[in-house]
Amino acid sequence: MTTAQGRGPRNLARIALLCALAALVVLAFTGLHGLLVLLAEALALVLVAVGGWWALSHRGVARWAGAVLAVAGPLGALALAVVAEVLLPVTLALFLWLAALALARSALAAARPPRPMPEREAPAPRRPVLIMNPKSGGGKVGRFHLVRRAEELGTRVILLDTSVPQDVGELARRAVAEGADLLGVAGGDGTQALVAAVAAEAGLPFLVVSAGTRNHFAMDLGLDRDDPSTCLDALRDGVELHVDLGLVGDRPFVNTVSFGAYAEIVQSPQYRDAKTATALDTLPDLLLGANGPHLSAEAGDHRLDNPQALLVSNNPYAAPDAISMGRRPRLDRGVLGVLAVRVDGAAQAAELALRGARATGLTVASARRVTVRADAPRIAVAVDGEALMLPTPVVCTLATRSLRVRVPRHRPGADPARQDRSRALEWRTVVRLAFPAGRTTTRPRA
Repeated sequence: MTTAQGRGPRNLARIALLCALAALVVLAFTGLHGLLVLLAEALALVLVAVGGWWALSHRGVARWAGAVLAVAGPLGALALAVVAEVLLPVTLALFLWLAALALARSALAAARPPRPMPEREAPAPRRPVLIMNPKSGGGKVGRFHLVRRAEELGTRVILLDTSVPQDVGELARRAVAEGADLLGVAGGDGTQALVAAVAAEAGLPFLVVSAGTRNHFAMDLGLDRDDPSTCLDALRDGVELHVDLGLVGDRPFVNTVSFGAYAEIVQSPQYRDAKTATALDTLPDLLLGANGPHLSAEAGDHRLDNPQALLVSNNPYAAPDAISMGRRPRLDRGVLGVLAVRVDGAAQAAELALRGARATGLTVASARRVTVRADAPRIAVAVDGEALMLPTPVVCTLATRSLRVRVPRHRPGADPARQDRSRALEWRTVVRLAFPAGRTTTRPRA
């Protein structure tokens, strides 16, 4: 990096440190009252975690008490700030601290920009075939006129009949047999994975159209999730990314495979129509061990015993935690991401809230192979959100860079620095970036 290029990240790091220092100064001027409010906010976070644990793991009076506790904590901290007349300076200090975090992450991303996934030039397809689910994402196929726009670009569209079961994989294989030179899907991640496997097996490029509800795979490819019609630009001006395809047994996945609590919940026939009610009714038995099989997992050097929730992802997320997975900056590293949660009580829930990824109840790892065993012949598994029952042991692997994904040359989320800003932040690194150690040079003697 040149001197001029290094000044930008260095200045960002210095401004971040100034914002952090300013936040401390503002809190110092509030005196003892400000310190008490700060402690109250930390306590409120603990109460939210403890109350949330009770609300999720119990029924009846204990559940209501937990919900009240989770709400009362933040309200109590707010009331204390108002009574102590420090609400404005504490709010200002919080704003400065958040600004410091954002600037520090930007500085680190600019100083060490991650390498983007390599783009490969490839000729435009001549006989592309797109499979579209008209009900996916609340009807995005119709709302964005995807059929008409695709056909205008010379694409054959297969519109799924959602009133009857259809084998999406078989439709894709038939399209290959009839001469398709590109396969694509406008639908959810589960449908994407099934067609992606056929494309990978046939050695054909695969097109993702972000017409699903969440579109995690599309997001990590940098595609526009707000306007799925822009994904069709890849048909006329596109490049290829060679990415990994996940396999759980012989079933493909593009995002995640879940075991434990979430996988058990989505098995319920009532889940699709009443997600919240079904989860609240099922979670107490799952979290307290009264229901569900005993799971164990091997992920590289990690041995996980009886996790309440286990998530295996097609490549690791940048900085996963138990609440927000963030995103995957790369999809071609050839390793699985692993996130396991084991919370045995309110104390561990509080620790998880305060320490995040460093909590003892959370395991974050990566491995090339994950094997899940259980004291049952079959277990519930959620593959890209789809509920399945699979025989044990369940093995997750990757077909490394086996999927040729055709994407638009210009796409809004392709900047790897933007994707990488959710990584764990270390202030010592920010300080070293802001004030690098001077290099000592020795002049040669005359």
